[in-house]
Amino acid sequence: MDINNFSIVDLFCGVGGLTHGFVNENFQVDAGIDFDKSCEYAFEKNNNSKFYHKDIIGLSADELSSFYTTDKRKILVGCAPCQPFSIYNRKGVKDGEKDSTNEKWKLLYSFSDLVDHVEPEIVSMENVPLLLKFNNGKVFDDFKTRLENKGYTVSFYIVNAQDYGVPQRRKRLILFASKHGKIDLIEKTILDRNYVTVRDAIGHLPPVEDGVSHPNDQLHRARKLSEINRKRIRATKEGGNWTDWDNSLWLECHKKESGKNFKSVYGRMKWDDVAPTMTTYCIGLSNGRFGHPEQHRAITLREAALIQSFPSNYEFISPDKEMSAGAIARQIGNAVPVGLGIAIAKSIKKHIEEIEG
Repeated sequence: MDINNFSIVDLFCGVGGLTHGFVNENFQVDAGIDFDKSCEYAFEKNNNSKFYHKDIIGLSADELSSFYTTDKRKILVGCAPCQPFSIYNRKGVKDGEKDSTNEKWKLLYSFSDLVDHVEPEIVSMENVPLLLKFNNGKVFDDFKTRLENKGYTVSFYIVNAQDYGVPQRRKRLILFASKHGKIDLIEKTILDRNYVTVRDAIGHLPPVEDGVSHPNDQLHRARKLSEINRKRIRATKEGGNWTDWDNSLWLECHKKESGKNFKSVYGRMKWDDVAPTMTTYCIGLSNGRFGHPEQHRAITLREAALIQSFPSNYEFISPDKEMSAGAIARQIGNAVPVGLGIAIAKSIKKHIEEIEG
């Protein structure tokens, strides 16, 4: 079996979390495609691959085919933007109810169109589990049926990234499709709940104050806190939240009965537990349980990247360009955790070994 006979293209590649998983497993990823051009530097710098700034909806099959190495066997992977299916964007929308205000899910149909015409031997798609229920399951079922009608065997799994060495709770849907039979997801790599913890991931980093970058790493910088938020984080114990505070520190929403249900906001992480799901707002103290377990601040961009299982030397910013912290947080939060990318790559590698004998 020689995985070098295969060429991979990563749709919706972002800064390369999924691609880096394949690179770790010695696959050749020839191209990544994304609508967000700000991801180009990080994707190319860390993955020895070419970034194409393209809108998937307008991408032709011929153009996609040109990104593969000639005469190599094709694998197509990707994570269509999951915001339309995210619980954070579906408040007020019941399970199975159609949300007509957001049409980003049509990107999955564009993904299907490209598979139909390019016919890679192997396909993988990663997304949020709510995709299975979105629009009464029609979006996912259409995607799966179109693959099956083209001769693919489809398998899919709901996984938690913490079971594959990622130091956060992050439930995801992973789909595989192959012209050669079923692809099985590899067994969990973390057994007996011996998860990689927040301490394991970021405990070695030097302390920094809010609003101050570490001199050796510009990504190791936390957002500057207001005076009231400094008081709030100081009043929050490890693993705690706003319910630890004296009511003089409460927001108006905390005084309402409905606000008492949102106990993760302004929360601190626990050292010896996994982190919560990293979102695109993962460096905001008020946006979730993103407070550092011990230091009086929210987590830094570097800490968020490590919790997403990016290696510590992963570069996100070109030295000659400036980028907002919010933009980098969005890139990190949107990424497929590298550890989960490795699990996907290992599953495909095992499948190739089986079909090649």
